[in-house]
Amino acid sequence: MRPSLLDPLFASLTALPGVGPKLEKLFRRLFGNLDRPARAVDLLLHLPTGSVDRRARPLLRDVEPGTVVTVAVTVDRHRPSPPHRARAPYRIDTSDDTGTLTLTYFNARKDYLENLLPKGELRYISGTATMYDGMLQMTHPDRVVSESDLDKLPMIEPVYPLTEGLGINQMRKAIDGALAKLPALPEWQDAAWLKRNKFPSFAEALKGLHHPAEPADLMPESPGWSRLAYDELLAGQLALALVRAHQRRQHGRGSSGEGFLRAKVIAALPYSLTPSQVQAVNDIVTDLALPHRMVRLLQGDVGSGKTVVALLASATVIEAGRQAALMAPTEILARQHFATIAPLAEKAGIRVAILTGRDRGKERTETLDRLAIGEIDLVVGTHALFQDEVAFRDLALAIIDEQHRFGVHQRLALARKGEAVDMLVLTATPIPRTLVLAFFGDMEISELREKPAGRLPIDTRTVPLSRIDEVVEAVGRALDEGQRVYWVCPLVEESEVAEMGDLAAAEERFKALSQHFPDRVDLIHGRMKGAEKDRAMERFSRGETQLLVATTVIEVGVDVPEATVMVIEHAERFGLAQLHQLRGRVGRGTGRSTCLLLYRSPLGETAKARLAILRDTEDGFRIAEEDLRLRGEGDVLGTRQSGMPGFHVARIDVHGKLLGPARDDTSLVLSRDPSLTSPRGEALRSLLYLFERDEAIGLIRSG
Repeated sequence: MRPSLLDPLFASLTALPGVGPKLEKLFRRLFGNLDRPARAVDLLLHLPTGSVDRRARPLLRDVEPGTVVTVAVTVDRHRPSPPHRARAPYRIDTSDDTGTLTLTYFNARKDYLENLLPKGELRYISGTATMYDGMLQMTHPDRVVSESDLDKLPMIEPVYPLTEGLGINQMRKAIDGALAKLPALPEWQDAAWLKRNKFPSFAEALKGLHHPAEPADLMPESPGWSRLAYDELLAGQLALALVRAHQRRQHGRGSSGEGFLRAKVIAALPYSLTPSQVQAVNDIVTDLALPHRMVRLLQGDVGSGKTVVALLASATVIEAGRQAALMAPTEILARQHFATIAPLAEKAGIRVAILTGRDRGKERTETLDRLAIGEIDLVVGTHALFQDEVAFRDLALAIIDEQHRFGVHQRLALARKGEAVDMLVLTATPIPRTLVLAFFGDMEISELREKPAGRLPIDTRTVPLSRIDEVVEAVGRALDEGQRVYWVCPLVEESEVAEMGDLAAAEERFKALSQHFPDRVDLIHGRMKGAEKDRAMERFSRGETQLLVATTVIEVGVDVPEATVMVIEHAERFGLAQLHQLRGRVGRGTGRSTCLLLYRSPLGETAKARLAILRDTEDGFRIAEEDLRLRGEGDVLGTRQSGMPGFHVARIDVHGKLLGPARDDTSLVLSRDPSLTSPRGEALRSLLYLFERDEAIGLIRSG
């Protein structure tokens, strides 16, 4: 149960003065959650992105056009819009001893303005001054106050992200209403830590950010913002630690054996395992033998051999007489894993099958029957694996690929298909250390750092789009030598309209290249049906076509060792990690490979830095760190649509250094008070509710 103390913060915004259902709907849209009412807590954690500084109080002759100023003027005369010309502006002439200022209003009510700015009275006017027809003017001033109300005019006013239809004054008024509802909360931070960092209380931090005394108060590094960021990181670490403690308490079923099945798989490999593959397999085998459940993240660069490690993990539980499942986010990726696994499994005597949403009829029924009676040892598939009709005889290991594409509930649904199922999570997107701490603290981590032996470095070059004809000629030479080439067109945004536009761009490029290289070009994009995509990929894999024009659907898992050239059009539109993923589609064979990054000039600073890093290194872990620095955590992980919450307040690039202390504090608290029943423990429960990590509280109760 949420502490009743927090109820005012979780009430709908319609409980605030001046916020009706219509306005609440706009706030709901702004906060990106249409499924439930917008609440006071959402509003309080909606922090400003900047401020308007109204402290400049010049005389009119000293006003710099284009700046925000606060001026003291006398109202000289009103010049209403002429009759029958409603669109003409309403003008008010004002002055001080040094000059004049015209105030301009559109669609204004005469009685309202006469009341606001009475003729002959002194008024303090604040807003952006501009020059028009050689005269100083201010259109729709932000603030107009009398001398007696001057002390109510905030000199530093925060600016907030808004949505269409929602005005800044409505936002400020609602926030003031929410601040008035803020109860006296118990302190959940450690007293010595608070003192050392000179952090204000939770309430003071919020008030300081929504009513700053200085523009510096709104910097993420400020004590107020840092305090709230630490709160959020502490809530996250506490929730992860409770999840982990819960997993540890859950009894597991150890799976171990002599390792003869693993030895058979290793003997079937055409190469030796890399040192980090050996280490990862040893860690997993140790985990699987223990009597509590494994939750391990295996992160490795493109082509570092995660699928083979997953197969060796599966061999361990299969040798113990049990089953394994590997779930991938797309059909292409599932079939790719199956293509890698099947020949090795056959040599080792492991029975594998594939199950995707495309499988129908008799074949599907047969697969389901064999799975249920234990005639299939390892099944590879998409989210079709956790549908109700899929039953296992004894599922021991669930392997989830590219886990951030799946919500938490989907992962758990697969784990529920057996008793005490161990979980191995794979990702080909190396994750920066700070984000591993922030998002995967409930998991053990293994990293694959090396590429398989014999892989040559990829020659990466940046080329302006103005030289595209030369690129087409170079592609022609590669095709004549029998090489295979990817040509990737960008997805601008993941929206219906943009997707159609990008699709048109890919189709246009396909037509243009088909004229140059008839019968050698194919097209693949996200709107094609699974079967069509697979057929296009198969034609390319077999060499029936040599040039594949694609949107980003080829980003993960596509493995064609004969492909040696990757052309990425409008490379400046892609994130670093995505460019690195795409580049990893080539260089998978023994030949030399090239990646050409085509960009439109002139490049912005961030895009320039991004392309320079790609030219310099192929180390996915270094690239991930740089990507985080340039873009922020939500974009790097793709957390927007997944089961992993992004941060409201904390900025990992600024506040990442607070993660370690938050983790240490969590360990100390839970070692002394695992049920959070002490006074500080109770306060920390409130913190978990405030940052919506309260699911973890249920885990304390469930033992």
